[in-house]
Amino acid sequence: MSAGTPTVAARLRAAGCVFAEDEARLLAAEAGSPARLEELVLRRVAGDPLEHLLGWAEFCGLRIAVAPGVFVPRRRSELLVAQAAALAPSRPVVVDLCCGSGAVAAALSAVLDAPEVHASDLDPAAVDCARCNLPYGTVHAGDLFGALPAHLHGRVDVIVANVPYVPSAAVALMPPEAREHEPRVALDGGADGLDVARRVVAGARVWLASAGSLLFEVGNAQVPTAVRVVAEAGLVPRVVTDDELSATVVVGTAA
Repeated sequence: MSAGTPTVAARLRAAGCVFAEDEARLLAAEAGSPARLEELVLRRVAGDPLEHLLGWAEFCGLRIAVAPGVFVPRRRSELLVAQAAALAPSRPVVVDLCCGSGAVAAALSAVLDAPEVHASDLDPAAVDCARCNLPYGTVHAGDLFGALPAHLHGRVDVIVANVPYVPSAAVALMPPEAREHEPRVALDGGADGLDVARRVVAGARVWLASAGSLLFEVGNAQVPTAVRVVAEAGLVPRVVTDDELSATVVVGTAA
């Protein structure tokens, strides 16, 4: 720990950073000079996400590159990775929709057996970021399935979708780090938070292989509606929760 780190930690703690000591160490290691450290601390105190300042986020034991304006992967999405990995066969075809930084696809690439990985996102900054994190995958720019090549029809073993699922009216209640520094399109899921999830579920069947599965995150209050949407699309629904991660994943499997 450098001599100035305790002072930095005190400033961060006063600004409301819960893990001030850890953040101070990370910022000091990233800065390289006192002037640069002061710049980073001022930006952090002003509310910039730590991950945007560092240029990376830790996710599933990986260092995932993130850039300003790109959705920061949350630890709760590790449940999405774990469930997808458990369902994937050997040499699977995997699609990550609403991929953001590509964190979920990168984590799956690290644990699966010789996967063919495709990811897509609407946001150009996210697409650039995902391409850095997926050197051996293919990242497509576009809207959900519309970005994917047609040759994937009926071949996808696992579709993961970290869809935006915050109800529109609740976006304003999110922490400033999210609502002011991440694209609204990555947060806002419409009136009940499930608008994008509905579109993903509706389009999944034509892309899934036999016994393939779709997985997406939801809030606890959204589970009954999400399960109904999955069942009405002809997929067999299942819900997985992890209290430690505060995460809920809905799985829909092709019968």
